[in-house]
Amino acid sequence: MKNSEILELTTEELNARVSEEKANLTKLKFAHAVSAIENPMRITKVRKDIARLNTELTKRKAASASE
Repeated sequence: MKNSEILELTTEELNARVSEEKANLTKLKFAHAVSAIENPMRITKVRKDIARLNTELTKRKAASASE
């Protein structure tokens, strides 16, 4: 997910997306623990996407608090 896509989302959509991605990460980790997944770099990509989403949420909270 690109930063431009993240900026287009509303705050509610960001929160929903974070929970979806966390669930996806849990599934990927479990699948990788049971047997090696085809592309283990997907785990890293999902973790970075979650971090990007959380960063944007934090920015928006700080902006709304300073107003």
